[in-house]
Amino acid sequence: MWHSVRSTHLMPHRGPASEAVRTTLPGMGNVAQRLAEIVGENHVLTGEQITDDYAHDEALEGPPHKPRYVVRPGGAEEVAAILATATEHGLPVTARGAGTGLSAAARPHPDGLLVSFERMNAILEIDTTNHVAVVQPGVTLSELDERTEADALGYTVYPGELSASVGGNVGTNAGGMRAVKYGVTRNNVLGLQAVLPTGEIIRTGGKIVKTSTGYDLTQLIIGSEGTLALATEVTVRLHPRLAHGATVLAPFADLDRLMAAVPEVVSSGLAPHILEYIDAFTMGAITYTTQLTLGIPDEVRDATQAYLVVALENRDADRLDGDVGALGELLTALGAADVYVLDGTAARKLIEAREKAFWTAKAAGADDVIDVVVPRAAMPEFLARARELAAKTESGVAGCGHAGDGNVHLGVFQKDPDKRANLLHDIFAVGMELGGAISGEHGIGRVKKAHFLELEDPNKIALMRRLKQAFDPAGILNPGVLFD
Repeated sequence: MWHSVRSTHLMPHRGPASEAVRTTLPGMGNVAQRLAEIVGENHVLTGEQITDDYAHDEALEGPPHKPRYVVRPGGAEEVAAILATATEHGLPVTARGAGTGLSAAARPHPDGLLVSFERMNAILEIDTTNHVAVVQPGVTLSELDERTEADALGYTVYPGELSASVGGNVGTNAGGMRAVKYGVTRNNVLGLQAVLPTGEIIRTGGKIVKTSTGYDLTQLIIGSEGTLALATEVTVRLHPRLAHGATVLAPFADLDRLMAAVPEVVSSGLAPHILEYIDAFTMGAITYTTQLTLGIPDEVRDATQAYLVVALENRDADRLDGDVGALGELLTALGAADVYVLDGTAARKLIEAREKAFWTAKAAGADDVIDVVVPRAAMPEFLARARELAAKTESGVAGCGHAGDGNVHLGVFQKDPDKRANLLHDIFAVGMELGGAISGEHGIGRVKKAHFLELEDPNKIALMRRLKQAFDPAGILNPGVLFD
């Protein structure tokens, strides 16, 4: 269910969409003054006031761009007035949460306006009866995690960087390691307050877990990368925190055998909340950079091609112990060289290191990081073909992934931009051929746009363009993201 509220700051749309993001209209010199009237002078930045941090996200490709304006709104009505002003003046608008995205969707237009949600960082409500939290988009995952811990509840989307914001999760449909059990952002967001570029404020969904009342606008906005509307309030699902947990590490001498073990673990009824694979190169890198000792004998480590990481949780310690024993027997029968139950410190450090694998890849000199998703059963073939493609171009690919849901994260090592672009195109094409998608959780943004437009079904692209036009007739929201 949803309703719309027309903002008192609504401005009329002027000019065709094709001109909206290119033309400097009369009165542009008054834009800064108008923005200051909306949010206050201290929350409008121009010129040298705009620091380098606002010019980029964490995408490895493409140059940073400082916007013409940075505005820091304090509420939905201010966002509505900002977007109405941007529509009137044809200003490109980019939304920014914490800037941890990997697809350049938060990289602003050099002549545009960046809406930073750093001031909209309030946790508005923790509803322990309905198991939901209502938060503003600038709330970070660490802040929400700390606040919900007191009620033995938690928001279960962990995309690998706890400084990421809930609004950023919504923009990219972020996932993470716990998605195998709890799902991705779209499975954990029940409702939104959002502002359209016309200045209208809408509410979608709410504290309800199902609805069959018209189009599901919540799900349409999630993952749209700031191209349809800006979320100003998010209602997220909370799950009970289970008191006991264990992490099991199983080295495999053969990647195909590891991948064949994954569906067996999923179907075992043990319900892991983390089910990850880490190739030997990446495991070596993350253990070295974090000085993590896992106690694996040299002869086992040297014969290992990849590791399976399985985390279990339970409300009862004895039941957890039984599950861990059953898991160990299963993994041994499926070909694991050995099975290690990590102590609490080692388990925590390994999970943290895996969550920060992007930073390890970046430090190792990776030129790009991709996150292709394929059906779980297709992972061995996808990885084999990706390596073959890399070898043909004298490139390197290495990484890890969410084995439980088929999401493969690869660091790509190829300095030549043309060779790298061709390699990425071919890898994405293989993923789609196997029934997958270019991105499982990072989004398309700017850096994968060309591949997306070339490889995706043109009928789907055309429909997406029509949806974009319906939401954003002036074309001001994140131009250059998803579409040209």
